[in-house]
Amino acid sequence: MKLMMFKKGTGSALGVVEGDNVIDVSSVGTLQDVIVGGSSSLAAVKAAAAKGTKQPLSGVKPALPIARPGKFLCIGLNYALHAAEGGHATPTYPALFPRFPSSLVAAGEPVIRPKVSIQLDYECELTIVVGKGGRHIPESKALDHVFGYTLFNDVSVRDFQRKGAQWTPGKNFDGTGPLGPVVVTADELPAGASGLRIQTRVNGEVMQDSNTSDMIFSTARIIAILSEFMTLEPGDLIATGTPSGVAHARKPPAWMKGGDKVEVEVEKIGILANPIVNEA
Repeated sequence: MKLMMFKKGTGSALGVVEGDNVIDVSSVGTLQDVIVGGSSSLAAVKAAAAKGTKQPLSGVKPALPIARPGKFLCIGLNYALHAAEGGHATPTYPALFPRFPSSLVAAGEPVIRPKVSIQLDYECELTIVVGKGGRHIPESKALDHVFGYTLFNDVSVRDFQRKGAQWTPGKNFDGTGPLGPVVVTADELPAGASGLRIQTRVNGEVMQDSNTSDMIFSTARIIAILSEFMTLEPGDLIATGTPSGVAHARKPPAWMKGGDKVEVEVEKIGILANPIVNEA
């Protein structure tokens, strides 16, 4: 299934996306409720969708699929060519950093280019939505713990990312983390969401173009590594890294600016599109 949260009244509602339509299934709960509820909740969603009324997808505004994930972990340098374009060796252990909820924005909402920097960069990323939690998850069983996959644009403020050894400042400016709009359940995609084309486009121009099969650390390997040191929980998000072609590696750098439109697309999942606006 393809699921989304969309804005409804003063809150948000769960929907099932079917083609160009969405069916309100908010009677079942939120997407987080469905993830926690597992197979029985998914069955309830299917039953509600079968009886629900379709409305045009173009007529709803996406909300964040999970507004405040318990953990949002990001993998850095997970494509060899991207590591190389930044002057890094191919890693043998993934670089890790967090994303905080205050940085996240829904599809269609503006990404804010901050006053303090012009170095606003794009990063298309396949993102894992954890279904079944656990600790010390073996790689051979890791995909059993995946609920589905969504899209993330790890918009980075590069000069702040490089102010110290930790990347956290440049990765957590307010309004720089587009997420969604849909979550596709794992059963509708290849194992580990491998073999899918992944792109970034800015103003229609293709800037990044790769395939998720090129990830150094696969979905299963990432889950196994993270669960060595922490308990993963339902609804946790894991962004799996970006391919080559980022703005800072171009000559001259192709920083995003107010008025731009950035799109992230992963084959069989969808498109995450956002405008760029300058901080007032």
